[in-house]
Amino acid sequence: MKADNPLPNRVTSAVSSLRGCVSIDTRSLALFRIALGLLIIGDLISRSRNFWFYYTDDGVVPQELAESYTPDGAFSFFYYTSDPTVIAGLFVLHGLVALQLIVGYKTRFATILSFLFVISLDHHNPLVLSYADTLFRLLFFWAIFLPLGERWSVDAVHRTGSPRQEFVGLASVFALSQMVVMYTINGFNKMGSDLWQSGEAAVLVMGLDEMTFLLGDFMRNFELPLQVGGWLWFHMLLASPLLILLRGRKRLPLLVFFMGGHASFALTVRIGAFAYVALTGLLLFVPTVFYADLSRVTRWTGLTTAPLRTLKNRAITSAQAVPNPRLTHARVEQARKITYKSTMVVILVAIAITLALLAPEAGMLFETDIDEDYDPEDNIVESAVGAQIHSVAERLNIDQPEWSIFAGPGPRTTDRYYVFPAETADGQQLDIYNDRELTFERPGQELQKQHGSYRERFYMNSIRRAGTVGEAPDHLVADLCERAPEEHGVELTHINIYEITEQVTRETIADPENRDRESDLRSRHSCGDQEPKHIGFPEF
Repeated sequence: MKADNPLPNRVTSAVSSLRGCVSIDTRSLALFRIALGLLIIGDLISRSRNFWFYYTDDGVVPQELAESYTPDGAFSFFYYTSDPTVIAGLFVLHGLVALQLIVGYKTRFATILSFLFVISLDHHNPLVLSYADTLFRLLFFWAIFLPLGERWSVDAVHRTGSPRQEFVGLASVFALSQMVVMYTINGFNKMGSDLWQSGEAAVLVMGLDEMTFLLGDFMRNFELPLQVGGWLWFHMLLASPLLILLRGRKRLPLLVFFMGGHASFALTVRIGAFAYVALTGLLLFVPTVFYADLSRVTRWTGLTTAPLRTLKNRAITSAQAVPNPRLTHARVEQARKITYKSTMVVILVAIAITLALLAPEAGMLFETDIDEDYDPEDNIVESAVGAQIHSVAERLNIDQPEWSIFAGPGPRTTDRYYVFPAETADGQQLDIYNDRELTFERPGQELQKQHGSYRERFYMNSIRRAGTVGEAPDHLVADLCERAPEEHGVELTHINIYEITEQVTRETIADPENRDRESDLRSRHSCGDQEPKHIGFPEF
């Protein structure tokens, strides 16, 4: 009797193991879908607080200015109107589609439409965006190709047959890889900083009053735990591929650490919705065994699930009452499958071409003599196929950034605030941005309160970077000049924009009064036909 050939068995085992690494539990997909929809609604509510200021032509970012900050041919529903009422209606429609996504009704259509609304809103005002928006767009793009309505949805109730327990395919590979790519690149960016490798960067970040809030001021008093946490986070970033390579219960401890890290960010640093978007992306990694263990724990503790079963039955009854119009022609179904598979192949080919074009430069990461002006992306753009890929990605706002979150050549170690010296028609001087008499001293101990919202901080970053180049500062100053008589009872003639930076050291983390400060005159403006001029001189 011949012995079994071990080679096919090993190949089969390897393939099964690989599939297990990139499979996603359909319950995790349902949680991911619900979280995406909730993030949209939360974002719309947050943006609506500054609707007129940031999203209409009567504010500081009219459509013409927004388009100048986006690539040619960029897509946005909002580019087809400048009527504030229509724009508000699009906000409402965006929210309704998000609700449709949450309940999982015509899920694929709702996901595609939500994605188009997300990139439309980002293109409508690119001056208030952050890495949170970038990651959100990319996760939403991959979500289009995932079966988000497989479980816990209206679509699942209407579907005949049992749902799949897990989903595996190119779409799951891309979706899981998005988080790992973000973590890994950020980790490599941080490798160039001794402060990150030692963990000291986390201590210094807690000294940034412009960004810390809630528990941030409290945590800065515990330098050793912060340094250990910073060191651990740096090494977790480099080890993030294990999120895919580890399966089942082996993945859970690392997943918990990543989720715990983002939860701590949400409670200490005001970086927008990044922590919540990242937590949403991490839901995709929750393995099947987690749900089995959760069920065992529920039975072991004797917790009653009767209320949940009642809620589930009511939800099913409500879902059954929802109309389910559907094109069921065989050719339609075939066209859907062909479109899906073709799109995945195109994406795979595009990624392969991009990696091939970048391959010759990959070794430069480990070289010491690198041209500072070198950009690997240039090699992609210079090729015909690469240029087409890059162009489409830019128009849809789904090109991968450099993921230099808190990285660069080193972590940010300077606090920042703004002073807008202004002169009135009767010769008085004031700080119009902080609504106070003219002084260059910091406006309070908690600099993050200088900004009415986290998007205002990102907007001011755009103003700061624009300096004397670009029209964004001009629009801001024009708005201040126009509103000054009604809001401040004065008529302004001139405005300057100053950025004040404070050097944060271990000794001055909680002692801002003794920090070294520098002032930078970003731009000078006038409210009429007068020539711009200097107003006041910084004294600390």
